[in-house]
Amino acid sequence: MSNRTRRDIPRFTTPIIETHCHLDYLDQDELLVTLEKSLEIGVERIITIAVSVDNLDRVMELTKASPHIWGTQGIHPHEAASYTPDVDATIRAHAADSRIVAVGEIGLDYYYDHADRSVQRNAFEQQLQTAIELDLPVVIHTREADDDTRDILQNYSSALTRKGVIHSFTSSLALAEFCLTEGFMLGFNGIATFKRADNVREVVAATPLRQLLLETDAPYLTPVPYRGKPNAPYYLPFIAETIAAIKAVDVEELLQQANSNSRELFFGGA
Repeated sequence: MSNRTRRDIPRFTTPIIETHCHLDYLDQDELLVTLEKSLEIGVERIITIAVSVDNLDRVMELTKASPHIWGTQGIHPHEAASYTPDVDATIRAHAADSRIVAVGEIGLDYYYDHADRSVQRNAFEQQLQTAIELDLPVVIHTREADDDTRDILQNYSSALTRKGVIHSFTSSLALAEFCLTEGFMLGFNGIATFKRADNVREVVAATPLRQLLLETDAPYLTPVPYRGKPNAPYYLPFIAETIAAIKAVDVEELLQQANSNSRELFFGGA
C-alpha cells in the first residue's frame, strides 16, 4: 500500500488506553515523538510491558518518564529459563510501586518453543502465584498452547481475584469461551485488521464488549492501513474502528466500553 492511499489517523472524542506495547524498544527521540503523537490522537494512558530480566528495570524507568506511562513486571515464555527466585524477588519489589499495574507478560508459547515447555509451564505457574499474592491482574501470552493454558488457568483462576487479559488473542474460540467464562478479558490489536485473520474476527464477534481490551503490541503488528511501518499506540484508532465494525456498534461506544474495561482491570476503576 502506498503512502498516498494511507489515510490520516482518525481522532475520536473518547480517550483511549493502550493496554499493551513495548516502549523500551524505542530510543529517547522515538519515545518522545511516540508520546507526543499518541497524546494528540487521544491516547491518555499507555501500559508498557516487561518481558525479560533485561527490561524489568527499563520498564520501571519508563513509568517515571511520563505521567501517561504505566508498566508491568514479568517474564515472557520465550525467556522462561531465566526465571529464578531472584528474578521473582525483583518482580515483587518493583510491583510495590503504584505505577506497576500487572504481572506480565507471562504464559506459554509452543509455536517458537524458545524455552523447554516444562520450564515455560513452571515459570507461568509461579508467576500466576506471584500475581495472586500481590493481588494484581495478569497479562497472558499464549500461542499454540491452548490445552496447557486452559489446564493451568483452571488451577489458578479462582484465586486470581483481579483476573487479567489474554493479550493479542489468536487462539481458538473454545479457549476464548473458557477464558471469558472464567472472567478474563481478551486483548485485540492490529491482527484484527489483517486480511487473513477471520479466526480472530470470529473471536472478537463472540467477545462481550465488557470483556474486550484494545492494544497494539507495538512496535509489532501494525494495523491496516499502515502495515509495513513500525507500530505505535497512535494507531489504536484504526483498531478501534475495525473492532467496532465487527461488533456493529458506534466507535465511540466501543471506545467508552474499552476505556472502562481498561480502568477497571488495571487501575481499580480510576
